[in-house]
Amino acid sequence: MKVLVTGHAGFIGMHTVLNLLSAGHEVVGVDSFNDYYDPKLKRDRAARLEGRSGFSGETLDLCDAEAVGHLFDRGRFDRVIHLAAQPGVRYSLKNPRAYIDSNIVGFLNMLEACRHHGTPHLVYASSSSVYGGNTSLPFRETDTVDHPVSLYAATKRANELMAHTYSHLFGLPTTGLRFFTVYGPWGRPDMSPILFADAITQGRTIDVFNHGKSRRDFTFVEDIVEGVVRVMDRIPEPDPGFDRSKPGPSGSWAPFRIFNIGNHDAIPVLRFIEVLEAALGKKAKMNLKPMEPGDVEATYADVDALSGAAGFAPHTPIEEGVARFVAWYREYYCR
Repeated sequence: MKVLVTGHAGFIGMHTVLNLLSAGHEVVGVDSFNDYYDPKLKRDRAARLEGRSGFSGETLDLCDAEAVGHLFDRGRFDRVIHLAAQPGVRYSLKNPRAYIDSNIVGFLNMLEACRHHGTPHLVYASSSSVYGGNTSLPFRETDTVDHPVSLYAATKRANELMAHTYSHLFGLPTTGLRFFTVYGPWGRPDMSPILFADAITQGRTIDVFNHGKSRRDFTFVEDIVEGVVRVMDRIPEPDPGFDRSKPGPSGSWAPFRIFNIGNHDAIPVLRFIEVLEAALGKKAKMNLKPMEPGDVEATYADVDALSGAAGFAPHTPIEEGVARFVAWYREYYCR
């Protein structure tokens, strides 16, 4: 198939493209290469894809509706995997407009392009952040998600609602994937694995929020990508048993689905640091701090729905995943 992957120079995007190419698909990748973090890492990710058979990539800002339209005009896509977004909870406190531009305007442009070009299936990245202040664990797709605690989370929930509107009005099949704390080689430098590894390696103190009590459903990137690719071929259909008198958030009378995609194992952040210390061979210095605004105490995914629909079964233990992350970290940052 011919697959469009937005955010191909991103962390999950690069791994997704590699998986698709290995399966023999033709992949078109687009990325804005913005400077939210050092674009060199994005360029280096993109360089791993360039020249591979079946791949073509280009620089494109999804906020440019005309450019997005031209992209779709140049060729019909059998699938669209939309991973491009402005990430980060804490950054949304400093630069909220970036989230509206990328996550709302950019997503609208993708929906419009898919609608007008008859895209058979749009798979897009949502986030575990949509669960907001929920305290009932594990998080299930049937939970109400109307209380976001960050603008980032609000934009991701808005994406789900926008997608449902297009599924209902125009019959566009859409599937949203709520990612849970993805880590692994080529990860983002603003996320805890690289921040922690840098501090431990350099002997600096790590700021550990919520006094180290937070738990996260750390999920290895290759497990995530396997789920993304599996979902790609599970085109949602209207649910004939959907009860409009008691509507749930994860299904619909329209061709629309939402799935959690995580490891189904909430690990304390302090435990993650212990595993990272073992892999690096060095102890961490920690500064325990209160929880920051917009953060949540725990994330924990119930993945039964995705397992049933697509056979998703994460299998990488935290020790193996961290060891593979550290091997890449040392090769990339410590040469």
